[in-house]
Amino acid sequence: MAATGSTAGAKAYYVSTPIYYVNDAPHLGHAYTTVAGDVLTRWHRQRGEKVWYLTGTDEHGQKIMRTAEANGVSPQEWCDRLVADAWKPLWEHLGIANDDFIRTTERRHTDRVREFVQALYDKGEIYPGGYEGPYCVGCEEYKLPGELLEGEGGEKLCPIHKRPVELLKEENYFFRLSEYGPRLLEHYEAHPEFIQPESARNEVVSFVRQGLTDLSISRSTFDWGIPVPWDERHVIYVWVDALLNYATAVGYGADAERFEGTFPADVHLVGKDILRFHAVIWPAMLMANGLPLPGKIAANGWLMVGGEKMSKSNLTGIKPQDLTSHFGVDAYRWYFLRAIAFGSDGSFSWEDFTARYTSELANDYGNLASRVAAMVGRYFGGTLPEAGTVGDAERALHEGLATAVAEADRRVGEELDFAGGIAAVFDFVKQVNGYLTEQEPWKVAKDTSPEARDRLATILYTAAESLRAIAVLLHPVMPSTSQALWESLGAAPALGELADQRVQDAGTWGRLPAGSTVTKGKVLFPRLEEPPA
Repeated sequence: MAATGSTAGAKAYYVSTPIYYVNDAPHLGHAYTTVAGDVLTRWHRQRGEKVWYLTGTDEHGQKIMRTAEANGVSPQEWCDRLVADAWKPLWEHLGIANDDFIRTTERRHTDRVREFVQALYDKGEIYPGGYEGPYCVGCEEYKLPGELLEGEGGEKLCPIHKRPVELLKEENYFFRLSEYGPRLLEHYEAHPEFIQPESARNEVVSFVRQGLTDLSISRSTFDWGIPVPWDERHVIYVWVDALLNYATAVGYGADAERFEGTFPADVHLVGKDILRFHAVIWPAMLMANGLPLPGKIAANGWLMVGGEKMSKSNLTGIKPQDLTSHFGVDAYRWYFLRAIAFGSDGSFSWEDFTARYTSELANDYGNLASRVAAMVGRYFGGTLPEAGTVGDAERALHEGLATAVAEADRRVGEELDFAGGIAAVFDFVKQVNGYLTEQEPWKVAKDTSPEARDRLATILYTAAESLRAIAVLLHPVMPSTSQALWESLGAAPALGELADQRVQDAGTWGRLPAGSTVTKGKVLFPRLEEPPA
């Protein structure tokens, strides 16, 4: 969306997802984070802000090299295939409105990574050394001995992937991470919002207080990576490479104006298993090269299946298409943010999804939209009537809407409390349903007196205007169904496109003009068929 008015010279509200490994197709966990970022950035666009939303793929490292070899292709061919056939099509399918998609094999990234690392080396922040220790290829990370689990045969297992680690011994280059512990702790203290939720912040603070060790930033036992500029026998550690996407994608070293107008990120959305990379290593690297730190590192919890973290390596990955084909894309986008508090672990349940879909989407929201359109059609020929005398029942709805707008804007826009923000809107949906139940317009319509006709007009205008506001508030979460509702209300001719409606204007009562043509469109949330076997 183009910048308007006073936002033209402002810094963009910049949100990123992690860049995802392309060793396999995406699953629900990847989609959960990406949909959350999409909802957050759509929300800020509807505040009238400049926004930049970045996602992408992480394509270097030993894990991808081995996966490609197992599939009989080169690493680059494997990455190209997965990006084209799996990752980009899924984001399009889910309605993700990202502004950019960065691939770490692109020249715009690889050249700038070499420049960044060279600058660290020139400042004396990097030195040669040796390292030996347990290494998880799945995490692309050396593990501390105390972190490992004991396997049935006595082997040491990665606590995340539950697979044996490898003992590696290499000559590497090291970044002086240990020197940045005090500065990091000072930053955490001065900016308590920097790491969210609080449990994640406490974990990171505790980790840093125990003392940091210098970080191995190169690998010499394989060659699928970005060559170290001063010693091309080594490739840059994949996590150093990957973290820098947040800078290279917005013009670091190539477009100073764009970089200054976007960087640093306002919010990095990450999984809690990669929190330390983003909350410790990334800010230390930025400090070392004199760059500003991001505003917030927001760690979402794990999606669980059968008590296990959802992942490809644990064979618990579920394709989003398995659910969207049954529930629909918008219901999918809504469910995970509604059912799971962002930052907490949550278990996916087909039964819970079905129950919530039926109760909240079909019965509360969808049925409300259908009933109002049908009654405007039946009693006023499809033309929205002008409201007559407003009473206490209507004023209660006006107040309820103002509360819902303020609550949703605070929770979604500021606190990343998607579940709380969505709940605030659906509390208002329930309030509108309750209003119709109490006012009984179908009974009022039987009275042909002018006073009753005036009352009926007021009831139906109030309900339709409530739906106008609901369409605006739910558009970031469910863009397609909100658009269908907007069209059903005949709102566009007078108010313009739904995507251009401001969140803060949603609570301004009376924006939908009398005389709008209201039509009963398709059912927003149709009855679910029997689930697949």
